[in-house]
Amino acid sequence: MKEHKVERAEVFVVGPEVERYTWAEGMTGQYMSNIILRLTASTGLQGIAGAAMITPHNFDLSVGDALRAILPDIIGESPADRERLWHQLRNLGTPAVPQAHSLVDIALWDMTAKAARMPLYQLLGGARDKVLSYASTPLLADNQAYVDYVAERRAEGFKAVKFHAWCVPERDLPMCEAVHRHFEGSGMALMLDVEQRYDRFGAIRVARRLGDLGFAWFEAPLVDTDLEGYREIRRSSSVPVIAAGNTWLDLQMLLQAAKLDCWSAFRVDATICGGITPIRKVMALAEAFGMNVEVQCWGYTLTQAANLHVMLAHRNCTYFEQPVPYPSFEYGATDVIRTDRDGFVHAPSGDGIGIGLDWRALEAAALLKFEIR
Repeated sequence: MKEHKVERAEVFVVGPEVERYTWAEGMTGQYMSNIILRLTASTGLQGIAGAAMITPHNFDLSVGDALRAILPDIIGESPADRERLWHQLRNLGTPAVPQAHSLVDIALWDMTAKAARMPLYQLLGGARDKVLSYASTPLLADNQAYVDYVAERRAEGFKAVKFHAWCVPERDLPMCEAVHRHFEGSGMALMLDVEQRYDRFGAIRVARRLGDLGFAWFEAPLVDTDLEGYREIRRSSSVPVIAAGNTWLDLQMLLQAAKLDCWSAFRVDATICGGITPIRKVMALAEAFGMNVEVQCWGYTLTQAANLHVMLAHRNCTYFEQPVPYPSFEYGATDVIRTDRDGFVHAPSGDGIGIGLDWRALEAAALLKFEIR
C-alpha cells in the first residue's frame, strides 16, 4: 500500500435538478447537494466518496469549500496511513464541516479496498452480504396517502417503512394509528421520525402510544443533545427510541449517552461522523453495551453505499435506510442500491465501494469543481 501516494484530489459539488421533498410541516422542498471527492494516486489507483448536504432554498457549497483547506495535507500521503491522517485532519484548526473530514477518510478506505481487490465490506469484516431495509418516506398529503404508500412498498417487497410526517403530534399520531390498523398482523414493521421537533410532553405522549402499537422505533423526538429528555421518554414508554444521529458523533459523547441509557440504539452516518475509521469504533462501542447502531443512509447512492458497507461488516444493526422514491437519490450513479422482492438490499458487486458513476452527468450538474495537486 505504501507505493500508492495521493497525487491529485478532485472535488465536485453537484446540484442536480431532481424532485425535491419535505420532511415536516412548513418545510419547503429541500435542496440536496452531492459532494463527491475523487483521490488519484501516482500508481493510478483511485478512491471516491460522496456525502450530502440538505438545505432549504439553495444548494449548499460549504463542504466543497471546507475541502480546499484540508486536501493539501492528503497530497503525497498513502491510504495505508488512514488512522494517522484521520487524527491529523481532526486537529488542523477549528472544526471543519463534518462531511469534509468524512469524505477524505471514506475515499482512502475505497482506495485500500480496491488495492486489495476486495469489496469494502469484506475488507472491514464481511459479516453478511445482505441486510433488510426500510423505505424512508417523504412527507405525504394525508393519512390515506400513507396507507396507500405502505401498501405500494409492501407490494414491492419491503418489510418495514419509516414515516417522515408533519412533526406535529396531533397529526402524526392519528396517521400512525391509521396505518397500524390497516396493516396489523401483516408483519410490517413501522417507525416514526419527527426530526427533533417535539417538546417533551408531546414526545412522551406519542411514545406511549407507539409502544402500544408495537412500533419498531421512535426516531428523533427531541434534539439529540437533550439526553435527560430522552431518558425521560425511555422511562415513560416501551417503544425503542433513537436520536437523529447528526449531532452526537464523537465516541466520548456516545459513551456518555450509553452510560445514561438515553437511547435504545446509536444512530450515526459514516459520511457525517468522520468516515469509516470512526464509525467502526462506534459499532464496537455499541456492541460492548449490547446495543445496535441503526445507521443513517439518507442521501445519494455513494452516501448509501458507504453506510451499507459498514452495516454488512457488522451484525449489530437491523435495517438499511432506503430513501424513496428512488430516482431523486440515484442521480449520476450507474450502479444503484434498491430493495429486492424479499425486503433486502445486497452488497455492491465491485471492489471498494463498488459504485460506478456517470462522470459526464455529474460534471454537467456541478456547481463547484476544483482539483488540488
